[in-house]
Amino acid sequence: MTFANIKISDYDYPLPDERIAKHPLAMRDRCKLLALAPDGKLTEGVFAQLPELLPAGARVVFNNTRVINARVRFNKESGANIEIFCLEPVDPVDYALNFASAGHCRWLCLVGNSKRWKEGTLTKPIAVDGQEGVLRALRIEKRGNASIVEFSWEPAHLTFAEVISAAGVIPIPPYLNRDTEAEDSQDYQTVYSKHNGSVAAPTAGLHFTPELLQALDNAGMERRELTLHVGAGTFQPVKDDDVTQHQMHSEFISVPLALIEDLARGDKPVVAVGTTSVRTLESLYQIGCLISQARWDGEVPQWYPYAEDHPRLSRREALETVAQYMRQSGLGTLHGSTRIIIAPGYDYKVVDAMVTNFHQPRSTLLLLVAAFIGEGWREAYQYALDHDFRFLSYGDACLFFPQN
Repeated sequence: MTFANIKISDYDYPLPDERIAKHPLAMRDRCKLLALAPDGKLTEGVFAQLPELLPAGARVVFNNTRVINARVRFNKESGANIEIFCLEPVDPVDYALNFASAGHCRWLCLVGNSKRWKEGTLTKPIAVDGQEGVLRALRIEKRGNASIVEFSWEPAHLTFAEVISAAGVIPIPPYLNRDTEAEDSQDYQTVYSKHNGSVAAPTAGLHFTPELLQALDNAGMERRELTLHVGAGTFQPVKDDDVTQHQMHSEFISVPLALIEDLARGDKPVVAVGTTSVRTLESLYQIGCLISQARWDGEVPQWYPYAEDHPRLSRREALETVAQYMRQSGLGTLHGSTRIIIAPGYDYKVVDAMVTNFHQPRSTLLLLVAAFIGEGWREAYQYALDHDFRFLSYGDACLFFPQN
């Protein structure tokens, strides 16, 4: 794999504000679907037709993360409004343990209107299942442009999952240019979401309904799940035209051993639902390569796929290496994190097809798509612009295959 001198300005396109979907369709699976076949042919349909378009017997992989009410607003006695945006757990650092915490926990957070909160404890009344209480926030230390915030609450027997659900709101994407509405609590979750942790939805999954999932089963598809907790960095713009200057955010991943063993066999086409599933699946391959070099420390470095000393294992070799490592370590689930950047020059190893939405201009997600379908992204996006497709998180969907 080689990483060319990529300029983000080459991955730009005009996106009028009126093409950005502000709300989803009432029927999730009735959105438009643009399919790009391996021969480069574009076809337009509706998302409910997806089972007819996937390879026979495909293994369809979903990200089962759940978006948390990560935006918590406090009002100081002075009248100042302080917004705390929870990014990732610090103490306990494990997501599940943190959400199960009773009484107190710590998170890495972004603080809005930070200058008005120089010291002291913020308080906010809460109500959980009829129980009235209070949430407190104390800034412990600065960490870059973020802060470590200690949350404490009463009644202390409540879990942080219960508290944040009551105290915060769903953090819809900033490009929607509107406040969170009550409907977003349901609209901005996939129907299969399970594990709390994301501050943004894996939006390709928003199009699935229970009926469509059943249709996949009826068509002989194999549905599997993994977890990547989406961080706020997913909306971070690429500010420097030279992509090598962009720093990727770290995201937590969790993948069961059984799925890794199945992927290693390579007996079925792998369809990734969303770029988060793509990044997790491809990170598994990179983890296998890191383990083979005795370099796995729990995180996939951003530029590792392009390193000159990369071992270039086959998919089977890499995934078998991960599976063997887990069996020897007594791990039923692999936990780690990834900073991987996927851009033109990347050699896909695990993903055979992807379901995704239309992404922002000049974004790392658009680079990921371009790495998969090459210059075909330009024709696909122009077609969507010319045929009234809706863009971004609440917009329409794509089904992409690598180009022959």
